[in-house]
Amino acid sequence: MSVTIRNVEFMNNPAKFSDPYRFKVTFECIAPLEDDLEWKLIFVASPGNEELDQELDDCLVGPVPQGINSFEFEGQPPDPSRIPTEDVLGVSALILTGSYKDQEFVRVGYYQNTEYDNEEMKENPPPQIMFDRLIREINKKPRVTRFHIKWDTNQQQPAQTALGAANSAPVPSADDIMDEDEPNAKS
Repeated sequence: MSVTIRNVEFMNNPAKFSDPYRFKVTFECIAPLEDDLEWKLIFVASPGNEELDQELDDCLVGPVPQGINSFEFEGQPPDPSRIPTEDVLGVSALILTGSYKDQEFVRVGYYQNTEYDNEEMKENPPPQIMFDRLIREINKKPRVTRFHIKWDTNQQQPAQTALGAANSAPVPSADDIMDEDEPNAKS
């Protein structure tokens, strides 16, 4: 795999529901890439209905040199009018995808909890949702799914894994990753 995510750090968590998502992605590239990486942020309000998914933003990052790279991403909040009323409060999902040459190579999923900003409204929600009083909190334990893709022709592919195959594992949080120069750094 040519690109591995090392960390995703949300810079405004928790935040108001209407605030943009701001985060920093740090990744490692084992060889320079010919083309840009495409990153997308997707809000999943209703897991059973993909038609309600909202692509909040996308960006291209490149050229990508070998080594550790990072970028800051800002995505718009979801459009409340496209979220079913029964799915506004509680748990939803936020997905960050990475693609190269139209091939998705990573998907980082987060649970997001949306609730009112005070105990009284949490216990007795108003009949009409008051979006200006909602806060969101993103769980810091994401789930990462990696897909094996065809990278540039000058890079070798793993022989034992078929293209398009996926594997899934948790991505480390900023708390789990220590500076490599520290004597007790985790591997």
